[in-house]
Amino acid sequence: MFHIATEDEIKKGLVTDVYFQRTEEILRQKGIDQQVVAEVTMKDAPPGWNWGILAGIEEVACLMEGLPVNVFAMAEGTVFGVEQPVLFIEGRYLDFLKYETSLLGLLCQASGIATKASRCRKAAGDRILTSFGARRMHPAIAPMIERSAFLGGCDGVAVVKSAELIHEEPVGTMPHSLILLMGDTVAATSAFHEIIDPHIRRVALIDTFCDEKEEALRVARQLGRDLFAVRLDTPSSRRGNMLQILQEVRWELNLRGFEQVKLFVSGGIDEYKILNLNPGADAYGVGTYVSSAPVSDFALDIVEVAGQPLAKRGKKSGRKAVLRCPDCFQTQIVAAAACLSQEGRCSCGTPLEPLLTPLIQQGKVVRSLPSPQEIRTFVLQQLKCVSL
Repeated sequence: MFHIATEDEIKKGLVTDVYFQRTEEILRQKGIDQQVVAEVTMKDAPPGWNWGILAGIEEVACLMEGLPVNVFAMAEGTVFGVEQPVLFIEGRYLDFLKYETSLLGLLCQASGIATKASRCRKAAGDRILTSFGARRMHPAIAPMIERSAFLGGCDGVAVVKSAELIHEEPVGTMPHSLILLMGDTVAATSAFHEIIDPHIRRVALIDTFCDEKEEALRVARQLGRDLFAVRLDTPSSRRGNMLQILQEVRWELNLRGFEQVKLFVSGGIDEYKILNLNPGADAYGVGTYVSSAPVSDFALDIVEVAGQPLAKRGKKSGRKAVLRCPDCFQTQIVAAAACLSQEGRCSCGTPLEPLLTPLIQQGKVVRSLPSPQEIRTFVLQQLKCVSL
């Protein structure tokens, strides 16, 4: 058996920390069933990060649907910051306490991956960015990983099932194994060109046997205008100055009339390496650095009990509203009561917009869930307003 929880087990609340089971037992024995408001916030960001991309909301809607609670949440793909509530639940605590573990897991990992992908997207600019990292994680969560990477700004994903989930065609080049079994880079590239559907871009892997610039020229001469790109996945032990290698390959290709051939780099790529390699690279494959991204460290905390503000030490009590200026992107956190009593305006004069809007009302999903493509477009629009 695979070591995973089924969808049914998650939906039934069986993926829960045991102290929630014990808390439920105590509260039921004591006859305590209070109405509460509980909010989800990120207390601290990973080092060097000052914003995140919210992901996992669609799965949260699936998890909470049918429970007698109300859920307000930011739209999936929203840029959020530390201590900004991204979601809150109002209802009787006994109706949802056993779902906290799963709810946080759905948000924390997906948001971390989407954020890391967005940081790579921001660094890469208009260059091609492809998600290659699912192989480093449990296969059961590969679709979630690559959906989150796509939402964050990757142009495509490699795993067939992941691409199916987001209604995109999977993308990829060729593995070293094909070249090893064919015995030669040109032979493998020629076989790919002969057999694989013509609408698939021809990208030759050129670091298996020989010098990258020599292999690039060999495959370029063989495929001519049909060659879209060459990929350098050069091992770290041979990499040296990767930017200089790229510049050498570019020079030799251009000198012989192959200016159209793009340079695709993969292997150990993150946003900082992207910034360094941008002068020589046209495309990137991002793997482990996205799929194993630091999680967005969300916590779920009660902030109101029986209509009265109440929270643990270190947490601001009472339900809150998060307001954002659509023009200058300034964000404010205010008490929800104050938000209702007066119209908020940004210092630039533009009316502020609420980010926390109804997702579930008494167990029913009440807003449309956008497609991955719509969420990705939303993310890319917001990335213009933030910096690395």
